[in-house]
Amino acid sequence: MSRHRVFVTAFALGALLRLIAMLGYSPAMWFNDSYEYVSVALHPRPSAVRPDGYSFWLMLLQPFHSFTLVVFTQHLMGLATGVLIYALLRRKFALPKWGATLAAVPVLFDAYQIQLEQLVMSDTMFTLLVVGVITLVLWHRRMSWKVGAVVGFLLALTALTRSIGLPILGLVVVYMLIKRTGWKPIVAMVTACALPVLAYMSWFYVTFGKFAMTNSDGLILYMRVSIFADCAKMDLDLPRELPLAFMCIEEPVNKRVSYAQWYLWGTGSGNGNAGGEVLHRLPGKVKFDDFKNEVASAFAKRAILAQPGDYLQVVARDFMRAFTWGRPRFPDEATFQQYQFKPYYDLDAEGKPKRLPKWATVGGRADTDAFMYEQGPAETRIVHPWADIMSAYQKVFYLQGVMLGGILLVGLAGVVVRWRRLGGPVLLPWLGAFGLILAPAATAEFDYRYLLPAVPLACMAAAITLRHGVRLRRRAAVTPTSASASEPTTVST
Repeated sequence: MSRHRVFVTAFALGALLRLIAMLGYSPAMWFNDSYEYVSVALHPRPSAVRPDGYSFWLMLLQPFHSFTLVVFTQHLMGLATGVLIYALLRRKFALPKWGATLAAVPVLFDAYQIQLEQLVMSDTMFTLLVVGVITLVLWHRRMSWKVGAVVGFLLALTALTRSIGLPILGLVVVYMLIKRTGWKPIVAMVTACALPVLAYMSWFYVTFGKFAMTNSDGLILYMRVSIFADCAKMDLDLPRELPLAFMCIEEPVNKRVSYAQWYLWGTGSGNGNAGGEVLHRLPGKVKFDDFKNEVASAFAKRAILAQPGDYLQVVARDFMRAFTWGRPRFPDEATFQQYQFKPYYDLDAEGKPKRLPKWATVGGRADTDAFMYEQGPAETRIVHPWADIMSAYQKVFYLQGVMLGGILLVGLAGVVVRWRRLGGPVLLPWLGAFGLILAPAATAEFDYRYLLPAVPLACMAAAITLRHGVRLRRRAAVTPTSASASEPTTVST
């Protein structure tokens, strides 16, 4: 322990902050998506909206009837993510102790990271799984098939936790091919990933009659294009493509709601076109059914092909939101507030603390499901002075978007100067971070919580880059000795 006192000190302070958060906001904090996760844990079924990996975790913890335990395990996951970053950078890339600790600081100390761990949400688990996969791949210079199988199983858990996890498999496979890892670990990895995913898709097929992981991908992409889609530019073939025409939004583009989530989750704006009301033009009472998902997907793809410039513009705009200074209130005030440590209660019309929502779920309601899981009241109880401490802390201590942009640029420089080796060990974490920021902008919409899983990967890429330099050397100046010393022998290349 004394050999790593810098990191141990940072780790202890990070753990103390998490303890204060648990004391101030017990038993847990809630987000709109939280209630579906709890519902699936109580009434096991494949969710039409998102994979069930996190709900499986809630299911394992259900016998303890404690959301306090749930968020405690998530805080441990956040701390474990910091440990993986430090261990990889120290042992495999020979960073100094202070340097490896600095790379773990955003995960250990970012107030929004800690708040996300206090929410009943899947993102903390997803972050740990992604960092675990990247760490294992970079750690093993020569990967055995057994290690490949472990990586594949972690990738399966990643994909079952959030759909965006499945493309990471492709990224890792390409990286292993570039590094000539060998066919055995790659086959083991793909097999170990495919089996759980295929089993889950089979379960989904039995329930919904469709071999897939969700019934929401097309609807979410429709949400993405709704702020710019113009049916006059899409050249629809009527009446053959009449279902696509039903998806058209009638108000002019310049008068539409400026954020995409409204067109899937909104409840209406008085004009009969906004929110999820367009989807009700299609037959069926359930929003996330296969027919609506397929029609929405076809409409979204047609809009992108007809208006590629508009699509690229909204993607670029949302991608750049990740690198602003401060935190503008986006997509709306209600969503923004769910990411805040608030030292006060939200009050209802009667001036009483708001209860959990009474939204209908399969087999119950959001509030009653939470009560059943907890075997008691599950509303967030705000306790002073701990809540005040975390609220004040959050106003100052978080990674600014400009800083994240700088970290990504450092990693990009590391990839560029290693172009002869296709980016070397910097390539995998950097592409992972870049992809995790770009994917929501391209397929859904920017959301602050989607940034946090990218941060540790960006820090890993930047730390490896700075450890070994970014200067372009003249070939004549590189002696055999200096060339062999430019990267340590323990580096996974």
